[in-house]
Amino acid sequence: MIEATTSPICAFDTDCRIIAFNTAHAQEFRRANGFDAAQGDILFDLFEPGQRETMQALMGRALAGERFTAVEVFGRADCALPCWEIGFTPMRDEAGAIVGAFYLAKDISDRLRAEQELLAAQEALRQSQKMEAMGSLTGGVAHDFNNLLTPIIGGLDILQRKGVGGEREQRLIGGALQSAERAKVLVQRLLAFARRQPLQPQPVNVGMLVSGMADLVASTSGPQTRVIMEVADDLPAALADQNQLEMAILNLSVNARDAMPDGGRLSITVRHVQAGEDQHPGLQPGSYVRLSVADTGIGMDAETLKRAVEPFYSTKGIGQGTGLGLSMVHGLAAQLGGVLTIDSRPGLGTDVQLWLPTTTVSPDAAERVEDAAPVTRAGRALVVDDEEAVRASTADMLADLGYHITEADSAEQAWDLIQGGLVPDLLVTDHLMPGHTGTDLAREVLVRLPATRVLIVSGYAEANEIAPDLPRLVKPFRQAELAAALADGG
Repeated sequence: MIEATTSPICAFDTDCRIIAFNTAHAQEFRRANGFDAAQGDILFDLFEPGQRETMQALMGRALAGERFTAVEVFGRADCALPCWEIGFTPMRDEAGAIVGAFYLAKDISDRLRAEQELLAAQEALRQSQKMEAMGSLTGGVAHDFNNLLTPIIGGLDILQRKGVGGEREQRLIGGALQSAERAKVLVQRLLAFARRQPLQPQPVNVGMLVSGMADLVASTSGPQTRVIMEVADDLPAALADQNQLEMAILNLSVNARDAMPDGGRLSITVRHVQAGEDQHPGLQPGSYVRLSVADTGIGMDAETLKRAVEPFYSTKGIGQGTGLGLSMVHGLAAQLGGVLTIDSRPGLGTDVQLWLPTTTVSPDAAERVEDAAPVTRAGRALVVDDEEAVRASTADMLADLGYHITEADSAEQAWDLIQGGLVPDLLVTDHLMPGHTGTDLAREVLVRLPATRVLIVSGYAEANEIAPDLPRLVKPFRQAELAAALADGG
């Protein structure tokens, strides 16, 4: 029966000398140690230092009359280092005296490995669910903040444009507007993490963009940092939002600089790579432009690396960072169909890689349109928003541009006005409202009144709900941005 079992079994006497073992034990001992054990050998002397003392202690417990199970690693690094589950049992004579002991061992390495993989998968799932929940929370909060900021920025912008008050009042208005704009940037970063920032994906020459930022990155990094840029030739265009990508590169460069308080090397590398199966979770096989921002700074330990893309998590001192830089880049990558990977080791530095899907469409060489000057128009504008302050601010801006204003607090009320005979020249509507959305309203209006121009105003991008053919303006906005959106809409 002992010979028939596949589990290693070995018996030893009170002097710890081997007195018997089965074939399975002989085979497994040779596999793990590279040589054979023999009857009469002192069992614990056959193991390497460290393992030797462990085995001696286990045998001592069994010879003292204890029956127990232990889990230990026995073997040699150049052969195998299995993890064993070993059950020890004392052996007694007819009088009950201990004459030795035996153990039955089982290699549980595969089981432990599977358990570790399961734990890792469960931890990854918990982290994914945590990030998803945080994304939903931050996205919702950011959307509400955008609604709050819209009348603040709009109202202050109008007061500044009209030159209300004297020099002191204008200085106060300017300071308040500057703070509101900083809050706007903060909200944009929150939306980026939540993958709800409004993007304008288009073919981008990432190599040209990076090269054009060389002076900016160098001046931002400071004289103690050596900036190296390596851009591969013949890069395909990447599908990205150029403005957001510039902000991402600048954020990563600032992070790298801060990780090197005594100076170091900042390397920005752009390569064309092919991603294979299982290269990285969330990364689909295909063609990518990989943008790497690497530093020789202090690096991150495992716990810090694990939380690196969480919003508001920062290792910097108070007032030295919002903790939104990496989370913004992480959200941007995911929203564009790519991924963000981070490789970091304490004392060696950090390498952050942004993977952007490529496109066969050539980059548009047209210059980006700057803020348009206010365009005065005549006509009737129908302003629809369930937030009274936002609606009033938008109406004031449009009135300042020459429109006659009609307001509605819902899509249903706006539609009733149109059915009652109102023929607006322009419809400016919020997207998310109780009842019908602004997009639903815009579609109905365009069917009934095809000459009416429409503009959708949104706190963040509902990619599945706002059709790309409808003009859209992101909250919060100034009068010049509203005017530019109307000019672009024809």
